Amino acid sequence: MSSPETLPELKEIIGAMLFAAKGAVTPKQIRRVFLQVAEDRGGMFAHFADVKEKQVAEILDEIHGILQESHLGFSLHEVAGGLRLQNNLNCGPWVRELLEKGKPNRLSRPALETLAIIAYRQPCVKSEIEGVRGVAVDAILKRLLEMQLVKITGRSELPGRPLFFGTTQKFLEHFGLKSLEELPGISELRRVQEEKNRMADAEEELEDGAEGGAAPETDEEASAAFEEPAEPSDPADPAEPAEPAEENPTEEPDEEPVEKGPVASDGDLDESYDVDEEDEEYEDEDEDEDD
Repeated sequence: MSSPETLPELKEIIGAMLFAAKGAVTPKQIRRVFLQVAEDRGGMFAHFADVKEKQVAEILDEIHGILQESHLGFSLHEVAGGLRLQNNLNCGPWVRELLEKGKPNRLSRPALETLAIIAYRQPCVKSEIEGVRGVAVDAILKRLLEMQLVKITGRSELPGRPLFFGTTQKFLEHFGLKSLEELPGISELRRVQEEKNRMADAEEELEDGAEGGAAPETDEEASAAFEEPAEPSDPADPAEPAEPAEENPTEEPDEEPVEKGPVASDGDLDESYDVDEEDEEYEDEDEDEDD
């Protein structure tokens, strides 16, 4: 193969690598390619032997910005700890038709459950997976190995030396994860489960309330139902206010003043007496007439 008369720019070479790469690549991998080509071909290709990772990372950022502004239908995305070119999701229907892709290659629910167990417990053996799921997983493991989402990572020290299983780089690329640290944490999964349990308890309380009748609307109404009824007041004097407490209970209350009328004089007494005698005389005369 003849050598090119002029060397392409560094940005062109890195862009071609991104386009031809089958998966995500890192600045470290790109720099290693430059060193290998310089060592194998020498001459003018050795010009790029001094390229640093920082320089490669800066050019990758520049390419990302150019693709974002140009709206070409694809851009540079960071997945699985590296960078790769991928098409815009909005252009998916036309891309799938071009590639004659029928239905998307989806994982079944049992396969997703098995893959989740491996992702969170890796490295783990087949018996551990079957202990969690409660069913045999031989066929599912074979399918995941064929899809290159799971790989054999070693052997256990248990009797029989069973195989260890773990996730692959393609697993991260398939789910668009930078690393396994981006998987939902245990605390987040526990929070989701607690929320489901709380909703279930609330539904049960609503059902119990509908069967047993309406419950008190407020706490005051609920407590008022258990309070002792107040003693009825005297019907003769229902509006009589309570007497205020005495300030000094040791002191005896003052005697109420007796209201006295005007004192009669001696002359008044005589007149009243004379009137009584006259009344008696008239009474005697009446008796004689009756006789």
